[in-house]
Amino acid sequence: MLAEKKQNVNTTPLQIEAPSHKEMLGYGLGFFGIILVWTLKGTFLNFYYTDIAGISAGVVGTLMLAVRVFDGIADIAMGSLVDRTNTKYGKARPWILRMGIPFGVMTVLLFSVPDIGNTGKIVYAAVTYTLLILVYTAISIPYKTLLGLMTQDPNKRSVINIYTGIFTMLSTLVITIMAQPVASAIGGRLGWTSVAAFCGITIAATSIVAFRSTKERVGVSAFDNVKNNVPLKTGLKALVTNKYWLIVTVYCVIAYTLNTILAGAGLYYTTYILGKASYFSLVGLLLFLPTMIGFFFMAKLVKKFGKRNIALFVSVIGMFGPIVKFIDPSNLSVFLTGTVIQGFGLLPIIMFLYAMINDTADYGEWKFGVRTEGLVNSAASFGMKVGAGLGGALIGWLLSYGGYVGGAEEQTSSVKTMILALNIYIPFVLAILQTVLMWMYKLDKQYPQILADLNQRKS
Repeated sequence: MLAEKKQNVNTTPLQIEAPSHKEMLGYGLGFFGIILVWTLKGTFLNFYYTDIAGISAGVVGTLMLAVRVFDGIADIAMGSLVDRTNTKYGKARPWILRMGIPFGVMTVLLFSVPDIGNTGKIVYAAVTYTLLILVYTAISIPYKTLLGLMTQDPNKRSVINIYTGIFTMLSTLVITIMAQPVASAIGGRLGWTSVAAFCGITIAATSIVAFRSTKERVGVSAFDNVKNNVPLKTGLKALVTNKYWLIVTVYCVIAYTLNTILAGAGLYYTTYILGKASYFSLVGLLLFLPTMIGFFFMAKLVKKFGKRNIALFVSVIGMFGPIVKFIDPSNLSVFLTGTVIQGFGLLPIIMFLYAMINDTADYGEWKFGVRTEGLVNSAASFGMKVGAGLGGALIGWLLSYGGYVGGAEEQTSSVKTMILALNIYIPFVLAILQTVLMWMYKLDKQYPQILADLNQRKS
């Protein structure tokens, strides 16, 4: 162990080069495009496959999980590749430039399932979904890694994450509110392909903006370049013994399972429990209401209370959302009230998660003497994708178990029971687990000393 706890903590402020607000804005804008595609896929792909393309819910559920687990393994390889990338543009930025256009093309292909028979549609869906997820990995891992490379200042990282959160919220709202009405207005498969084309063009453009407007500052000295050339076996050993990374990664699994279920099962709920699919746009808006309000205060609150304490507080509030919904599941007003309360639980995902992941990279360097931002972010991303895959799989499997018939005007009582489970019961359990994990995460207290030690070593 390279690091030992010290009784006397040096609290002298450190002078760390930090990105400008313009640079942080460019970084956040790049995330707008990535999340636009992520939200389209996570919120509407289940519905598109079952009700538009005509693929059975059970097959969709299995596909969602199988591809995500496979891609989770690819995450580790991509993280290691980022750590070994050495160009004049840095280690993360080149991948953002290279992958923007392929990601946009695959988005369009994903929502363009041809009518080629049941087997043909399943094969097409499996191939295009796998390719999209792999391209997503190739752009998202470097993008998340870039946050840790722009600065080591914890407050600046939090501010960058808040910028990212603003654009995450905006892109999520754009898709959640507009995708279903626009696709319905155009009609059928063409409607969803058109929405996907808009998202594909956007991600291609915003990735170029992010590449041109950002700068990598961390790990650019000769000392760091030698230190960062870490064998994969050594990096993985340091990773699995990094307790805070483990907590954050399990948190990613739980949080993204919850997030995927809330997004993906919501349209089924508004259609078959509340009786009107168009309510989903309102549900999506209210789910992010706490986040929209939080943006006006969060930077000051983080500086005063820290990321973890705020994340824990809002997670506790979010636990009561499903309880309120349970009071009268078929009442629109009650459901919307519970949705707003539940939205507090999304705040850590949108505003703090990527900053916290990169903080664990600093902890790993402090504790074990190796710095692997790409591997840390890719392994945490593995947790996100397993969670998202598990959430999508649960939707497909439970609907199939209940006897769901895609496109039917009315569903059986067993299907409605599964829809209630997906929107109320399971989210309640996941919210409790999410809160417990955030309580266990206590890196914020150690971080000032960690940062002081790291800078002393480098000087």
